[in-house]
This record gives sequence, structure tokens and C-alpha cells, in this order.
Amino acid sequence: MKKILLSSIAALSLLMVSAQAEGMMKCGAGKCGGAMKQGMIKKAKKMHKMRMNSPFLIKHGLPHLTKMVAKSWDDPKLALTADQKAKLMEVRKATMGGVMKLKPEVMKLRKEIIAAAMSGAKPADLKAKVDKLASLEAEATMVHLKCIDSTKSILTKAQYDYLMQKRKGHMMKMKEKMQGMKQGGMKCASGKCGGKQ
Repeated sequence: MKKILLSSIAALSLLMVSAQAEGMMKCGAGKCGGAMKQGMIKKAKKMHKMRMNSPFLIKHGLPHLTKMVAKSWDDPKLALTADQKAKLMEVRKATMGGVMKLKPEVMKLRKEIIAAAMSGAKPADLKAKVDKLASLEAEATMVHLKCIDSTKSILTKAQYDYLMQKRKGHMMKMKEKMQGMKQGGMKCASGKCGGKQ
């Protein structure tokens, strides 16, 4: 049952990524009804690439705590001690080592599955590879979860709360930006989409 669930999740994530890529290509080709600003196109492509290159089963929602800590390393409000910094460096080193060991195999399998599916391979013929992909992504996710747990155990509650507050503020800014885009924050270039300016 667990393998079927993992396989289903992996297959669904592949389908969603393919659909996102197709929508992005149409918009980049000028078929989205408006002309997006070049900076937004680059950012969307970067985000898509990051998702495609993610070796994790859970691609959104889990914080990358050691990365967040690194960005606030000398922040007086975070106030990391020398001992904490040493321990956090060890967690980061172990986490990155574990993830980077799995990532090439995840990327290779993902590309093989996509290529085979696009070439007409039957789902039954891809099942073993999809199961393996799901297993590797689950392993990478466990490395991520262990990193979160280890980092939380090193930080004080106040330090952890400070990082989560910073993350929440960043997420709110991103959400507002996205809502602005959906509500017409991105305007068509004059006469390009047929809409009134």
C-alpha cells in the first residue's frame, strides 16, 4: 500500500510539473494574452527549474532551516552562539551531503521516466522506475525532515520563532505579489493583447 501511494504521488508530481512547463512555454511564446515583464518571466523560469531539480517528495511547505539560518548567520536578533554555529554547520554538511548523493539519481530517473512516457511507454513498463523514484524522493525528504529536527534542537525557542516569523513575512510578500499579478498587476503592453489600457 505504501509503495502504491509513493508511486502515485511521484507520478502525480511528474504530471503536474509537465503541465506547468507546458503552460509556461505557451506564455513565453506570447499565447497567454499579454506580455509579461522580462524579469517576471526569468523568475518564473527559475522557480520552475528549482521545482524540477528538487529531489524531495514534498516540494513545498517544509522550511529549509539551515539555509534560513545561513542567511541570518550574523543577525544580532538571531544571536547564534559559537557552539550553535559549529553544530549548525555539521547539520548543514550532513544534510547537503545526503541530498547531493541522492539528487543525481533522482534527476536521471525523472528524465528517463519522462522521456519513456513521451515516447509511448506503457505505465506498467515504467512502474519499477516510478517506484524507485518515489523511494529516492522519500529518502531525500527524510534527510530534510531530520535536518529540520536537528536544527530545531540546536536553536532556542526564541531563535526558532524569530526564523519562522521572518519566513512568514517573506511568504506574505510573495503571496501579495502573486495576488497582484492575478488581479491585473501585470498589464498588457499597449495593443499587444487586444485589451484596453
